[in-house]
Amino acid sequence: MSKEILDAVRGLAAEKNISAEKLMEALEDALLSAYKKTPGSAPYARVVMDRDSGDFTVWELKIPPELEEQLLVEASTEQEPSVDPETGEMREPQAPEIDLEKLKEFEHQIETEDVTPRDFGRIAAQTAKQVILQRIREAERDMMFEEYRDRVGELITGIVQQSDSRYTLVQLRERVEALLPKSEQVEGERYDHSQRIKAVIKDVSNSTKGPSIIVSRRDPELIKSLFELEVPEIADGLVEITGVAREPGYRSKIAVVSHVDGVDPVGACVGPRGSRVRMVVSELRGEKIDIIPYNDEPARFVAKALSPARVREVLVDDEAKQATVIVPDDQLSLAIGREGQNARLAARLTGWRIDIRSETAFAAEEVEAGYEEEETSGRCHAILSNGRRCPNAALSGSRYCGIEAHQALAGTGSDEVPSDSDSESDSEASA
Repeated sequence: MSKEILDAVRGLAAEKNISAEKLMEALEDALLSAYKKTPGSAPYARVVMDRDSGDFTVWELKIPPELEEQLLVEASTEQEPSVDPETGEMREPQAPEIDLEKLKEFEHQIETEDVTPRDFGRIAAQTAKQVILQRIREAERDMMFEEYRDRVGELITGIVQQSDSRYTLVQLRERVEALLPKSEQVEGERYDHSQRIKAVIKDVSNSTKGPSIIVSRRDPELIKSLFELEVPEIADGLVEITGVAREPGYRSKIAVVSHVDGVDPVGACVGPRGSRVRMVVSELRGEKIDIIPYNDEPARFVAKALSPARVREVLVDDEAKQATVIVPDDQLSLAIGREGQNARLAARLTGWRIDIRSETAFAAEEVEAGYEEEETSGRCHAILSNGRRCPNAALSGSRYCGIEAHQALAGTGSDEVPSDSDSESDSEASA
């Protein structure tokens, strides 16, 4: 029987990638506990397993009275009164016990005697089975935690096992399950049994019951991961998603930039005939996605972020990081969006406070309130055809922005854009 236990331990150690020595030590500890429950057991004992034959031996430790008294005194001084968590009352420490590890320091003073019970083989077999199964479960939990602890933010695919009002249980692979809590679910989405869904890992924590893996369908990282899956240019690093603003289930805006000349970041994300973005929208159950080209110039970036609305002009305040956007009257509701959604997402994406005005309201405000432009440092000094100052930021070491017609004003002594460049400059600056 002992040989069979030894073979089983070694086989499981190889199959489950668990240290065989740890299993042996666990068996010795478990058998010692089983021995102490037998009538007439020795007060101090140690179980040793022969690593070659698999035989178990129980050795009684005969500690000299003087040494026993000394070790008990030391053990009692290390114990302190504790508080009962249920009643809140102070409880006295239990009777002190001598640590068997500490006895190794006094082996030369301690005599041993073989006190192995006759039926210890049967006890060993029963205990071995329980200990091995327990250690296998613990080892599998530890390996699962180590596997997923560094995968937070990663896209995973799972199959819905069950769903209720509190959470949805998602199977990632055999014997590995994750929780999709109500707080991480998209409003209006249904998760039916055996349905395959994609989500991102939100959190991985360890507990006495094993690792807890929390996944999310609301996290903005989900959109990044889905585009990385569908767009090879993003996976290869040619195109980068610089920001995501999302209202799950309704609309999202992403800012993209190309790191290689000749690669259109927006076109790469949209794909041939919209195939790539359509796949992402399908996975998000119809959530609308606006793809915005990132721009270092705040005015241009804010104007593009308010897509699909057309913007006539953007006035920026660099210090307050606030932008006043003027749009045609018929574009005002589109720029603001339903319940302010479009403007809210644009503000989150750009990081700027955005104030949207219609042309008529803004012109009336200028006339009635005597509105004067703020001389914001860092602004381009070019005067557009409508008499307004260019909203773009000036290039470093220059009075003007990057528009060619505006750069051409340097040294002319005038800040007004020539009439033959008016329409082109006006449209570039407002875009």
